[in-house]
Amino acid sequence: MKNFGGMSRERLGGILSDIKNTRAAVVGDIALDAYWTADMRLSELSRETPHHPLPIIEERYSPGAGGNVCANLAALMPKKVSLISVIGDDWRGRELLGLFYKLNVETAGVVCDNNFITGAYIKPMRRGISGVVYEDPRLDFNSREPLSIEAEDELIRVINSRASGLDVICVCDQLPAGVITKNVRDCLIRLARQGMKIVADSRDRINFFTDMIIKPNETEAAAAVNLSGVLKNDFISIDDFEKIAKSLREKNNAGVFMTLGGRGSIYVSDENSHYIPAREINGPIDICGAGDSSISGFALALSAGASCAEAAYVAGLCGEITVQKIGVTGTASAEEILKRHSDFENV
Repeated sequence: MKNFGGMSRERLGGILSDIKNTRAAVVGDIALDAYWTADMRLSELSRETPHHPLPIIEERYSPGAGGNVCANLAALMPKKVSLISVIGDDWRGRELLGLFYKLNVETAGVVCDNNFITGAYIKPMRRGISGVVYEDPRLDFNSREPLSIEAEDELIRVINSRASGLDVICVCDQLPAGVITKNVRDCLIRLARQGMKIVADSRDRINFFTDMIIKPNETEAAAAVNLSGVLKNDFISIDDFEKIAKSLREKNNAGVFMTLGGRGSIYVSDENSHYIPAREINGPIDICGAGDSSISGFALALSAGASCAEAAYVAGLCGEITVQKIGVTGTASAEEILKRHSDFENV
């Protein structure tokens, strides 16, 4: 396996510049991330129940799941970012559409299904006299029933009608009863076999995405090829990770971009393997959304003409930037990427 030696600032700058001419779409599950802050100093015992209510003084919303991939794509300023997904006729869906409008994400490909429940992850946060912040159990909205046949058919129609106008598609398969059904997945596989650039990320079903580049983390990849036991070793070498990635590539007939957290990433194709080491991060980190920033940087760099190893390097820079943004699902801009690269270019 080859160690990726990095690239010059000029080459990186050229890739980031060429991203501005690309057109990307996200196909998959979206959700609303919500933070509700309660000031318990304002709470009074209810007259009707023996409880102190949570007086909400602040609410903050951002797009989550595939919606956060949209935000990360938009931060790199491609020519166009489109979303192809399903929402319900509910307040969460309407809130998401407003957020995408502010991000300049095109949503004409979003299907509205009255029987669908728009996903949301709501975190109630309590504040009091001291500086301590207490997080209550999260409130989750998710569909529990399979996607309706009508919504599925419309989603597939939208994907097929819009594919020719795209340079790359990011697939986000996160929910057990989400929008990436077997038929939707088969549609994407057909497009990949026809030459469409597609990068897929799936929490539980990565082994079902064939003929397109897949982006699992090490845990997801190991589970997909029944090699989870390798991760229980006291010391896991990069060669061990390569074994997992190669097994998944052989099973899926596709390139594998496998992220390794603080150890970097591996890209495995049918020709060779590259290890892309991570750079040191000082201070606290928040890994929420790191995978979203990685797939976004990888897909856009690839669509801008980068090799798969170069695209993995760009993805690594994006992840290293966003994990340092505490308490938010952050994004990485071209300027931040160039600075992060320059900080280590001559080290």
